[in-house]
Amino acid sequence: MTEPSKVIHIRNVGHEISENDLLQLVQPFGPVNKLVMLRAKNQALLQMHDLPSAVNVLQYYSNVQPSVRGRNVYIQFSSHQELTTADQNSQGRRGDQDSQPNRILLVTIHHMLYPITVEVLHQVFSPHGFVEKIVTFQKSAGFQALIQYQSRQSALQASTALQGRNIYDGCCQLDIQFSNLNELQVNYNNERSRDFTNPSLPTEQRGRSSQSGYGDAGGLYALQPGARVAFAQMGNAAAIAAAFGGGLPPGISGTNDRCTILVTNLNPDQIDEDKLFNLFSIYGNIMRIKLLRNKPDHALVQMADGFQAELAVHFLKGAMLFGKRMEVNFSKYPNITPAPDTHEYAGSSLNRFNNNAVKNYRYCCSPTKMIHVSALPQDITEDEVVTHLEEHGTIVNSKIFEVNGKKQALVLFENEEQATEALVCKHASTIDRSVIRISFSQLQSI
Repeated sequence: MTEPSKVIHIRNVGHEISENDLLQLVQPFGPVNKLVMLRAKNQALLQMHDLPSAVNVLQYYSNVQPSVRGRNVYIQFSSHQELTTADQNSQGRRGDQDSQPNRILLVTIHHMLYPITVEVLHQVFSPHGFVEKIVTFQKSAGFQALIQYQSRQSALQASTALQGRNIYDGCCQLDIQFSNLNELQVNYNNERSRDFTNPSLPTEQRGRSSQSGYGDAGGLYALQPGARVAFAQMGNAAAIAAAFGGGLPPGISGTNDRCTILVTNLNPDQIDEDKLFNLFSIYGNIMRIKLLRNKPDHALVQMADGFQAELAVHFLKGAMLFGKRMEVNFSKYPNITPAPDTHEYAGSSLNRFNNNAVKNYRYCCSPTKMIHVSALPQDITEDEVVTHLEEHGTIVNSKIFEVNGKKQALVLFENEEQATEALVCKHASTIDRSVIRISFSQLQSI
């Protein structure tokens, strides 16, 4: 049996359990000097102020099963008699700082199956208070972000409410700590960082990280230090990998070279080439689309390259549209031959990947119940957005907001099919002379 120690070893500490949860578990027995979370092992080391306090903890919990957020945890004396600075630094963090809430949160995303952007983080954290700044970066612990609130109370409220929660269903789990930084320095408003108090900051043009003090964000894009990259000209494999946090999405091989897709089991009474364009353009640029007149429920869609075609096949296979479950597969034809009944889209300004391909790859997902509407008129109301879309299904909730001074909206439908119909029918439609843009949102609620 391990001899008594001021240091307590706690096992079965899930990602939903925060430092504050563990502190509340033991603080009735005495002050806590240090706390180290061993996230990779689902364990924690906690040093009480003195030995009698630690003994009281073990004696009490030998008769009472400790439970935190519905999970049983297991407590024993550690083989350590003291937690040293080396012990804490080996975990890449300091236990002292995590027990002292401040207004800056360090957020690690676990099980990141979908890309997380500054915009997504802002939508998740802003309901708990005014978010001043966000910086994202990649480190050995995974994808991380520093989020600075206007007040310490807001940060504490967000930590309590969001620790262990998933951003998306079944993935992208939040692991939240308090940072020891006093102020975030943001030099650019771009895909990796944002100062919401200073919208006039420039966007960074270099491929390297501007936030070297917080981590190697450049590693997210697999670039050499100082490399200059215009993402619109990047190889698509690199662009997709960059958008999805350094690796391709699950189920995407990245090796497909077939550009043309065969779509079957369409509803011939309601589908047309433009509606197919609106849907498939979420996954890449469209070259040509052809409805097969001898098979009215069949269509061919030619994407710009094999990567984009693979994304479309992967995410749209089995999706419901106009009461039909679409079959989406690669065609045996390498391309669509130009003909009078073939619609050309190669030069269309509505192709979504003409600019900022990395940002658009981040929106690639299977159809969801929620759509994101952008390029809205500045004076539009929420009721007007709902009126424009409600013919396509039951709208459960909606919200208008601004990003960089531009009006946008989230609209939640009753099911994925209704949201898909709204997207294919209303993307690139006009509201008060503004041509709106629609994509699927990966958020689960408004």
